[in-house]
Amino acid sequence: MARKTHFDVIVIGSGPGGEGAAMGLTKAGLNVAIIEKENSVGGGCTHWGTIPSKALRHAVSRIIEFNSNPIFSRNSSNVHASFSDILSHAKTVIDKQTRLRQGFYDRNQCDLIFGKAHFVEKNKVAVQQPDGSLEYYTADKFVIATGSRPYQPADVDFNHPRVYDSDSILSLGHTPRNIIIYGAGVIGCEYASIFRGLDVKTDLINTRDRLLSFLDNETSDALSYHFWNSGVVIRNDETYEKVEATDDGVVIHLQSGKKMRADCLLYANGRTGNTDKLNLEAVGLTPDSRGSLGINKKYQTEVEHIYAVGDVIGYPSLASAAYDQGRFVAQNIVKGKADTHLIEDIPTGIYTIPEISSVGKTEQELTAAKVPYEVGRSSFKHLARAQIAGKDIGSLKILFHRETKEILGIHCFGERAAEIIHIGQAIMEQKGKANNIEYFVNTTFNYPTMAEAYRVAALNGLNRLF
Repeated sequence: MARKTHFDVIVIGSGPGGEGAAMGLTKAGLNVAIIEKENSVGGGCTHWGTIPSKALRHAVSRIIEFNSNPIFSRNSSNVHASFSDILSHAKTVIDKQTRLRQGFYDRNQCDLIFGKAHFVEKNKVAVQQPDGSLEYYTADKFVIATGSRPYQPADVDFNHPRVYDSDSILSLGHTPRNIIIYGAGVIGCEYASIFRGLDVKTDLINTRDRLLSFLDNETSDALSYHFWNSGVVIRNDETYEKVEATDDGVVIHLQSGKKMRADCLLYANGRTGNTDKLNLEAVGLTPDSRGSLGINKKYQTEVEHIYAVGDVIGYPSLASAAYDQGRFVAQNIVKGKADTHLIEDIPTGIYTIPEISSVGKTEQELTAAKVPYEVGRSSFKHLARAQIAGKDIGSLKILFHRETKEILGIHCFGERAAEIIHIGQAIMEQKGKANNIEYFVNTTFNYPTMAEAYRVAALNGLNRLF
């Protein structure tokens, strides 16, 4: 049977944003194709970003847990794993995810086209096959969901076997003795946790004055302390002058005059939207200097029939938000408007060791806005569930309005923080008087649980009111 060449909508990219859009459109009865440049679906999220890094982190944190548990360490020697060992765990997760996602397209009769797409004219794309040949497809509308990739400055040689970015680090075949991580954003901090957990000497170069400065200051300070305590060397406010890679190591020269040396370098400073190979000039679109596309409230680009979602439109660059954006685009295309929109307070999950998660305002933002807030705190070391699990590092902080008792922000540090945050987020998202810190005092939680942190923190905060 001859392959269809015209569709109602063509989605370019099969990551979370593309999948959300394609599923929404096919379920609404439209004739949809999704084009994917790799040989399996899932995008950067599944293959190089979110899924592999979290799988690596999970494996490392379990090793740390085993080695620090007195029951196990008394009766056996420490468990050691190489980077390759934990990579094999990540690969099994990636394979499961890929099969699952492939099944979504098959079940919903969404045409999957593998190859590299670029625009030829307003309603036409060419898809390059591995042998170099081109296939042409047309559509009434397009959704660009091509994601992002690690930023690579021209003066750093990423072809050198000792220089990696956050994609290529997944092909690291050995465990280095020491590593320099340049860039202390979310990705840099997560990999610093992973390598330090594998007993690799880790130097973390931060181009800013504090770690993850968008976080509440106390949380950022807690992460810095735990990094320092585990032996990670952090250098704040530094920028590289040049990177010198040789057969036996990498030397990074900093503008401050310092020099640092390690077995390898992980450059993790910034990302770029994947728009450069799409030939967007053919349709009259120009991305900004970071490869991002501008959109309106309906996720339409300047060209009316072309939409964009996910990392390629910039902030918030989260897999969770990209799924939602894809769903909203499908609604906009089908009905002319979306039923809902992206929530204002998107939770942040940072999978360092220990984990960090927050939602809403920080203390600094509330102080600057002169909002009269109070703080309720709970320390994990006082919770029975944390003591049972041996996970007593961490805390929960609730910020709430002194007069209305409305919850304004929640900041959590410690194991399972990204799960714990959702309990508070659910109450915070309620409108009017339903968003009230007293909910946590008046509700009976399971005991012993980590959720009890909310009751403890709420009582602690309410006791401060006078």
